[in-house]
Amino acid sequence: MITCHVKYIIDPYQMDAFERYSRDWVRIVRRMGGEHHGYFLPAEGANNIAYCLFSFASLSDYERYRREAAEDHECIELVGKATQQKFILSYERSFLRPVLQ
Repeated sequence: MITCHVKYIIDPYQMDAFERYSRDWVRIVRRMGGEHHGYFLPAEGANNIAYCLFSFASLSDYERYRREAAEDHECIELVGKATQQKFILSYERSFLRPVLQ
C-alpha cells in the first residue's frame, strides 16, 4: 500500500470553495479505486494550511489513477476551477508507507 499525503497552502478567505473541492476529490479517489482518509482543514492555529491523505494498493495503482485523472472530465473541471479561483496557493505531495497491524 502507498499513501499520498498532500499539504496545501490555501486562501483562508475561500475556505468554502476549498471544502467543496475536497469533498469532490474524496468521491473521485474512491471512484477510481483508492481509499480516501479525508481532508483536514484548519480549525486552530494556522488558518491557511490543510492536509489530505489517500491510499492505493500499490504505486502502480496510484500511477494508473494519475493517468486516468488526467483524462477524466470531472477531474479536469475541478483542477480548472481551482486554478481559476486560486483557492489553492501551493501544495506539496509526499508518499508514505503505512505501518498497519
